[in-house]
Amino acid sequence: MINAILVSVWAGICALDDLGTQMIRRPLLISAVVGLLMGDLKDGLLIGATLEVMWMGVGNVGAYAAPDLISGSAIGTALGIASGGTATAVALAVPTSLLAQQLLILYRSGIVYLNPIMDRVAETGDFDKVFRINYIPMLLTFLIRAVPTFLAVYFGSGAIKSVVNALPKQVMTGLSVAGSIIPAVGIGLLMLMMMKKGELWVFFIAGFTLAVYLKLSVLPVTLISLPMALIYDYATQKANSAKDNSESDSKIVNEEEEYDL
Repeated sequence: MINAILVSVWAGICALDDLGTQMIRRPLLISAVVGLLMGDLKDGLLIGATLEVMWMGVGNVGAYAAPDLISGSAIGTALGIASGGTATAVALAVPTSLLAQQLLILYRSGIVYLNPIMDRVAETGDFDKVFRINYIPMLLTFLIRAVPTFLAVYFGSGAIKSVVNALPKQVMTGLSVAGSIIPAVGIGLLMLMMMKKGELWVFFIAGFTLAVYLKLSVLPVTLISLPMALIYDYATQKANSAKDNSESDSKIVNEEEEYDL
């Protein structure tokens, strides 16, 4: 009971990091703390390192809700330590993260109704109340991670399978369809924010070619794009500096002409 409470509270705290800097929500740190809470730091680190490598490229992009690393890492590590194996932790972490992903889709679809409420409150100038409304999504995101984690750790792996099997097929199908559409929406929104200049499409096409046609993973694409980004940034800064110097020289010449007149 105590272990289940401690692990669930830690999962809830990591969930709050989704609304902040997102520095403690990685599997390596989550699993290490879970291992420490359960008295087996060594296995916690081993499981965390395994899950970190497995989920290294997973993250939220735009409106896309990725498989929940927090619930998967916390539940998988706790049950893996209790069952005595990294393989068990990985086997339980994947379905748990996918189940929590569906809960996050429902959560993020529901909290949008807070936006018009906050708009009306902001028009009154009561910004303290606007700040207090933020406690609602914070509480919900805490509970979405803490409650399933407590139930899974307390009742064991059978609780996860029972919940998944109890969900109607239509519900799972609808959530799967929504989860498939949201990535496209998220990437589209991200592109609208980033593709302000026409030349940036060249980098997008290059990355698409490297990933799709050359079958490169995230790491080599990142290493290839890093020097390209540095060269582009350096060239942009040099061009802007030359433009500023030209405008400054032109301004000086105009001032001298006005002085001569």
